[in-house]
Amino acid sequence: MITRLTPQDASFYRLESSSNPIHIGSLAIVRNGDDEPALDYDRLVDLVESRLSLVPRYRRKVREIPFALGRPVWVEDSRFDITYHIRRSALPKPGTDDQLHDLVARLASRPLDQSRPLWEMYLIEGLSGGRSAIFTKTHSALVDGSSALEIGHVILDNTASPRDFADDSWIAPREPNDVELLVGALTHLAGQPREALEVARDVSADAFAMINAAGKAVESVISAVRTAAIGAPDSPLNIRTSRHRRFDVVRTDLEDYRTIRKRFDCSINDAILAVVTGALRNWLLSRGEALTESTTLRAVVPMSVYVDGQGSERLEPDSEVSSFLLDLPVGEPNPVMRLSHIAHANEAGARHRRGVRARTLVHMAGFAPASLHAMSVRAASTFAEHTFNLVITNAPGPQTPMYIGGARMLEMYPVSPLLRNQASSIGITSYDGQVFYGLNADRDAMADIGVLAAAVHESMEEMLGACA
Repeated sequence: MITRLTPQDASFYRLESSSNPIHIGSLAIVRNGDDEPALDYDRLVDLVESRLSLVPRYRRKVREIPFALGRPVWVEDSRFDITYHIRRSALPKPGTDDQLHDLVARLASRPLDQSRPLWEMYLIEGLSGGRSAIFTKTHSALVDGSSALEIGHVILDNTASPRDFADDSWIAPREPNDVELLVGALTHLAGQPREALEVARDVSADAFAMINAAGKAVESVISAVRTAAIGAPDSPLNIRTSRHRRFDVVRTDLEDYRTIRKRFDCSINDAILAVVTGALRNWLLSRGEALTESTTLRAVVPMSVYVDGQGSERLEPDSEVSSFLLDLPVGEPNPVMRLSHIAHANEAGARHRRGVRARTLVHMAGFAPASLHAMSVRAASTFAEHTFNLVITNAPGPQTPMYIGGARMLEMYPVSPLLRNQASSIGITSYDGQVFYGLNADRDAMADIGVLAAAVHESMEEMLGACA
């Protein structure tokens, strides 16, 4: 089956560079205790293989059209080898969490092999306490949240007994050759005159050199005006990034955010962002940054939740994953005032948000938020890079225990990519009564990522103190 990449898929595919891999990561910690069957490598391979039919794009790779005549296409990988994509690693026993985070940072910094389907999964063994970890990374071009979901949606079960699926009858097909791809592209362009014109402009750069030069001049003027109008504040979070990453995590209790919500009549999203803002404030102060009461950091905040009758925040069926620019008041010393500013800004920003559809996510058994984080990054990418300092993604997860191959999942952390000139990204997921933070950062720019992780706990204590 051959399908053309959408314009946004194609832009993600071409946006990637060696210093900015554009893949979504997800880290799950599972328990391999006496009460659960051991999740070994063979069991994981069998589990994923039995469910690939639910995410068929995971067997497809990207092929460029000869002479760049149109967008790339998805084609079935005739040499698909699941053992290439599912890999095994181990920490020296007893592996510590710090060692795990270092390994995840190294794995997250490596671009995916673009000659194969754009995903990898690692079973990491040897963790202390009889635990294992599963780290998955999927290219952002692959997951759109509607026709293509993240693999975590299908390997999770809500009981210790994995769901049964019909045998997959997939057979590796013959791949189209370049001539067939070229003929298909020309046939497609014949019926799409506007797209054909765009392709002609791309491949005839010399003929349109004067037009392009004029267009770039106009664009630079517009960009300057936009920068003056809505440019992000200066921040150590916006520098040229290296090829290397650091990763750290924070685990907090969902009940603490509910306490803040009840005390100040706000949403859990507001409470989470207030805690993040306090943490960023403390991190900036630890660096000796000069802060005034008006100092802000501008974040792209993609999220989509609603509050049900029991006061729980969940993804709304047939909703949008929306994003808007939010100024975080890191200069405000009073935690209650920080929360008030954020709550009002969230309410106002919701009227000017940009969204991508999330039609099918909540209807999938074994719902996992990794697809939401992928869609959030896609939504964030619609903003010009100079207009924000960082991206904060927040995706609600299931509040009951989930299992992978019979092994209970204890923790789940998003590993969001760094967009261009972004030194850090913060991914947040709630699961089974806890809220998990995944802090991904450039290794050179944020050697002190551990300070930011500790500052989350300090900010939470400050907020809870204000509740009392």
